[in-house]
Amino acid sequence: MSKKIIIDPITRIEGHGKVIIELDDYGNVAQSKFVVKEFRGFEKFCEGRMLWEMPLITSRICGICPVSHHLASVKTIESLLAVEIPPAAQLLRRLMHMAQFIHNHSLHFFYLSMPDLLFSNSGPKERNFFGVLDSKPELAKKAIRLRQIGQNIIHRVGGRSIHPVTAIPGGMSMPLSHEDRFVSSKEIDEAIELAKMAIGVYHSLFEEQSEALVSLGSIQGKYMALARSGSMELYDGPVIITDGNGKKLDSFVSESYQDYIDEYSTEDTYSKFPYYKKSNHQDGAYRVGPLARLNIAEQIDTPLAQQEMERFKALSEGGAVNQTMYYHYARMIELLYAAEHAKQLLDDDTIVSSDVRIAVSRQGGEGTGIIEAPRGTLIHYYQADDMGKVIKSNIIVPTTHNNAAINESVNQAAKAFINGGEVEEGMLNRIEMAIRCYDPCLSCSTHQVGMMPLIVDICSADGDIVSSIRRDG
Repeated sequence: MSKKIIIDPITRIEGHGKVIIELDDYGNVAQSKFVVKEFRGFEKFCEGRMLWEMPLITSRICGICPVSHHLASVKTIESLLAVEIPPAAQLLRRLMHMAQFIHNHSLHFFYLSMPDLLFSNSGPKERNFFGVLDSKPELAKKAIRLRQIGQNIIHRVGGRSIHPVTAIPGGMSMPLSHEDRFVSSKEIDEAIELAKMAIGVYHSLFEEQSEALVSLGSIQGKYMALARSGSMELYDGPVIITDGNGKKLDSFVSESYQDYIDEYSTEDTYSKFPYYKKSNHQDGAYRVGPLARLNIAEQIDTPLAQQEMERFKALSEGGAVNQTMYYHYARMIELLYAAEHAKQLLDDDTIVSSDVRIAVSRQGGEGTGIIEAPRGTLIHYYQADDMGKVIKSNIIVPTTHNNAAINESVNQAAKAFINGGEVEEGMLNRIEMAIRCYDPCLSCSTHQVGMMPLIVDICSADGDIVSSIRRDG
């Protein structure tokens, strides 16, 4: 008799989601679904707000990657206003962005994913960061310190360590002091050494768990990311789309994203499904994030990360690295790059210039801002009237881009570990591990109002449904 297995909630991710696994009459997996249960609707209640409020409002979408939303939002407004910001402002924004990568990637690897690698044969009570603290206290302290460095720099540049406030239309609201530059430079030297340590930890853990990690599957699908002249780019540049063999399919600038990317909804999740418009819904799915960025880029413009990039590229035979597990490796390479690039930025004397903003005037129109958030490509789009009031907004976040791929990875992992109806807790955690490779942020992913069905069941004390109310969109 067929039945369902439900993993609810998925642990060690940001937000609330579940997995529904349907078994056939023989106890084998028929199909699996990744379901995002929460709905927030940021796009809709941004309507009617003034443009200059948007970088502050949208940074509240997420407490883990607020810098990305803050910067994508202000870039969108500057696209609408057609302004160029001063060089010092560009450097400060990039520095804040790199600090967020240091914070986010170290958080994900050490706090959320490393427990899977360290305690693969342990139960859920040990399989968490407290287990890391107990078994490897010195490593845990270094992980905490690395994340702290990222937060410290965000605070100095952004005015706050969470939900920064300094990126404004036309530049930055304040320059970087010489004292903050000096302190940040010392911390970045420390961060580079800690990032090198993190890559070493990844390699040692992967060698121990490689056989199990391979079972997390492989998707030979499309990839999307920013890139500039073949180099990995996290802040600005054209968007590149490649196939699963690394062949370039298309490229576009931010203002034309609607000619290339579309979205559709399904009834069983609040997260939408973007796709490449030159293909259909199924064939147009793509992946974003660290794995996509390293597959698309030909090189990295910092020496230590470039060395690891070459090692990463050697994992494939001239094509793309498609195994889902290598998201972790790509993430650690980006962590090292972020620390190295932050040092490059801090070494540039322009970064302490007081010329950090230009005057802007309100106007109507439309604008798009695209940035590479730690989890992948982030798109903000606004339309505004002549008073600068937002009349329409659209936000496509990395987890939404990856929605179809996460579903496919869940399905692959479920079929690899569940056979004949035999289910153990460790098997279910392997399925969660496949999801954690993408570092999903479900709070970010559920903003679109679109076709969002809502069902309210009114039940009696005995659990019987007395009445149902349904809204189809």
